[in-house]
Amino acid sequence: MNHINKTYEEICRIAPAEEPARQQFFIERCRELLDGKERDSASPAKTFHIETYGCQMNAKDSEKLSGILKKCGMQETDSEQADLVLYNTCTVRENANQKVYGHLGYVHSLKKKNPGMMVALCGCMMQEKQVVEKIRRDYKFVDLIFGTHNIFKLAELLYHRLMNGSMEVDIWEGTDDIVEDLPAERKYPFKSGVNIMFGCNNFCSYCIVPYVRGRERSREPEEIIKEIRNLVADGVVEVMLLGQNVNSYGKTLEHPISFAELLSRIEEIEGLRRIRFMTSHPKDLSDELIEVMKTSEKICRHLHLPMQSGSTEILKVMNRRYTKEQFLALAEKIKAAVPGISLTTDIIVGFPGETEEDFQDTLDVVNQVRFDSAFTFIYSKRTGTPAAAMENQVPEQVVKDRFERLLAQVQKISGEVCGRDVHTVQDVLAEEKDTHTEGWLTGRLSNNTIVHFPGDESLIGTIVSVYLEESRGFYYMGRLAEA
Repeated sequence: MNHINKTYEEICRIAPAEEPARQQFFIERCRELLDGKERDSASPAKTFHIETYGCQMNAKDSEKLSGILKKCGMQETDSEQADLVLYNTCTVRENANQKVYGHLGYVHSLKKKNPGMMVALCGCMMQEKQVVEKIRRDYKFVDLIFGTHNIFKLAELLYHRLMNGSMEVDIWEGTDDIVEDLPAERKYPFKSGVNIMFGCNNFCSYCIVPYVRGRERSREPEEIIKEIRNLVADGVVEVMLLGQNVNSYGKTLEHPISFAELLSRIEEIEGLRRIRFMTSHPKDLSDELIEVMKTSEKICRHLHLPMQSGSTEILKVMNRRYTKEQFLALAEKIKAAVPGISLTTDIIVGFPGETEEDFQDTLDVVNQVRFDSAFTFIYSKRTGTPAAAMENQVPEQVVKDRFERLLAQVQKISGEVCGRDVHTVQDVLAEEKDTHTEGWLTGRLSNNTIVHFPGDESLIGTIVSVYLEESRGFYYMGRLAEA
């Protein structure tokens, strides 16, 4: 049936009420409009570009957004000089917001030359009321605004914008809905992120995520298993299970199961070679999970375990709910159970009230655990979080000095521990052509360390045996092992 001459209100009346059928319906309606049967002289968008900021959850969301737009009949391009530019925003730090405003200034100049161009904003930054008010007021050329809870509605929102020609704003305060079976466009054909849960209940005092991503809600294990089976059938050999805190997976389900149980079920999927996951909160990483990791043949020997601080006092103010001693005991238990595991972490320097003694506690944990790598951050106030209103903000120069000392120690240790597998043969997932050397490939070990080795690009997407000839601190140089 051709719906092209119906009004938006008529279309909404005949659209299915249930998801995902409703979005499939609006995908077809967008395709009709974008086939050239537009309602006015301004040509609807035909090409699109997505700029993604922030975490791997956002990257996975962008894959879904891309999949929806391609199903709508659009083609992706790598330039902001597209007919539709969509910014999938992050708001973990204030400077992330400033980046988006900078891009909006640039894209406005493009839109002046191409009035039919559309500009869309979504993601965490859009969940802040003051941000949406600012965009409505100062960036009136923006066409579409939506948040983190309703990205599945992109086709419906786009259809509405194409039909009515004015700014479309649809922000949800929260949701319990999880919409399955929508299209996604993977960046890599051989590996994929898989959302197992959404939102966060931890309320760390420095973090905005629970306020913009909402409360925890887990996907049904059957839906996760089905998605991974389909991915494997489509050539995927490695999955990354995604959640703000995967260790609390399953608690909100009608029939709760643990994250460890979910991993055991995923392990049974034939054809799947590697399982990764992030992020794990130290406060509830269970002995059951450690045991599953110990016995698994597919779970990668890498665990990202955000510490944030080594000071028990600072951890308390951060609302992290573990102590320095508990973190050290957990790291020791993991290393004993899974020899050679790569432990990585996040560390914040200069949190309000941090003393030199607190900082020395952080250095002490770094020295004892010997992380393979650490993402180190200088604390910055995040409006809307309890920490932003705390007294005893640490002077900038003191923070910079501590940050430099921490970074030097982290890099020194990383350079020492990352070479533990030199002169051995290891399985490497070949991921892409080496960007520096013709005829070479770049891949990753199970423990996430990068390896460069000579090889034909036909090997990309396969797991090959590589002899690690030389450690260069943070990566290896190797060669294909003889059969």
